[in-house]
Amino acid sequence: MLDRKVAPPVQPLASITLPAADVLLLPNGARLHILRNAAQPVIRLQAVFKAGKWYEPAPSVSLLTARMLLEGTRTRTARQIADEVAFYGASLECEQGFDRATLTLYCLSRHLEKLLLLFLDVITAPTFPEVELAQLKARTIQNVRIERQKTSYLAAEQFSRNLYGPTFPYGVVFDEAKFDGVLVEQVRAFHQEFYQLMGAEIFLCGDVLPEHEQLIQQTLGITQSQQTNIASVEAFTISAPPLDYVTVPGSLQASLRIGRLWPSNSHPQTHQLQVLVKVLGGYFGSRLMKNIREDKGFTYGIYASVGPREHATSFVIGSDVNAASADAAIQEVHYELRKLQEELIPADELQTVKNYMTGKFANELSTVFEQCDKYKSIVFFNIPTDYYSEFIKQTQAVDARALQLLAQEYLSPEQMIEVVVGPQR
Repeated sequence: MLDRKVAPPVQPLASITLPAADVLLLPNGARLHILRNAAQPVIRLQAVFKAGKWYEPAPSVSLLTARMLLEGTRTRTARQIADEVAFYGASLECEQGFDRATLTLYCLSRHLEKLLLLFLDVITAPTFPEVELAQLKARTIQNVRIERQKTSYLAAEQFSRNLYGPTFPYGVVFDEAKFDGVLVEQVRAFHQEFYQLMGAEIFLCGDVLPEHEQLIQQTLGITQSQQTNIASVEAFTISAPPLDYVTVPGSLQASLRIGRLWPSNSHPQTHQLQVLVKVLGGYFGSRLMKNIREDKGFTYGIYASVGPREHATSFVIGSDVNAASADAAIQEVHYELRKLQEELIPADELQTVKNYMTGKFANELSTVFEQCDKYKSIVFFNIPTDYYSEFIKQTQAVDARALQLLAQEYLSPEQMIEVVVGPQR
């Protein structure tokens, strides 16, 4: 008989292998990556361009370009685009990031042929109508004004500025005047240069049939008129103060951001570093949560995470605390950092973290779309194809002594940049 007082045994995850992608070179030089899975009659098509913040010639041009793609083309108005997508029960959106911009279509596999010309039209023939651009600017400015009333938003913004520097693309913060001054000609020029299919990475995953593959080659394999020129950015140096306090009069809470630059995903000990960050603050049972949330009651939540990007990676500890507790919370963060440097992690705690990480990783591969997202990381970060199988092996094999040495190298409080946003002291 099942004894419900006894937890079921935990079975270690032996290994993991991502499905192999078929990679085809299209006639225009774009690469098509195909991951097939017929479990559901659904397809996701993504065209990814080097058109993120990293490449923009002026602040906010990449953001406005991405958000304006669906505002009309030479053959369709914004309303017609939305109606056509809705008619087929599909989803179409364009997202801009720090490094790349992505146009994503979700649809039933039987509707891909009908929606593919729309997908191409949005990429190659947007008109960027000035009225819609002005409306988008006004909405965005209003949203940022509202967000900047939050200490958490201000802390994240100031932390990025201090970490990377005010002129490095990852550190440039929103400037209302410059944003409002972006001209439609700048948006059109950015699109013309950076939304070139010949430089795109195209990902097709789901219930992909041979005819779908042929359609993609015939439709998205066309050659556009201009070659993309990749922007260059000078290396950055950190000159920020170790502690930066931003005053928000009347605020009842303070937002903390503590962190530093971090090794990239290609670092030989990247998987061990992930374990270290999880122990510190990467899950609900982490040390920071137990200390600062459960024991001290300073906050509802505190986290530690790593933000990998193509040109730099960051480590950040973040929390919103009662303003009166801000200094004490920072001291407790320092305490936890030093404790990892001075003491070995107990075996049972380390095993719990390993089980959590491998179990969560397995859960993140439950759909072909999630599998494709992992595969995209391999493509964009130029990491080995066995990166995720090594993640399982190295996560399970790392010991407390190795983590202590990493903590001594990377988690010294003196190496951290700190930003606090709160009321007048």
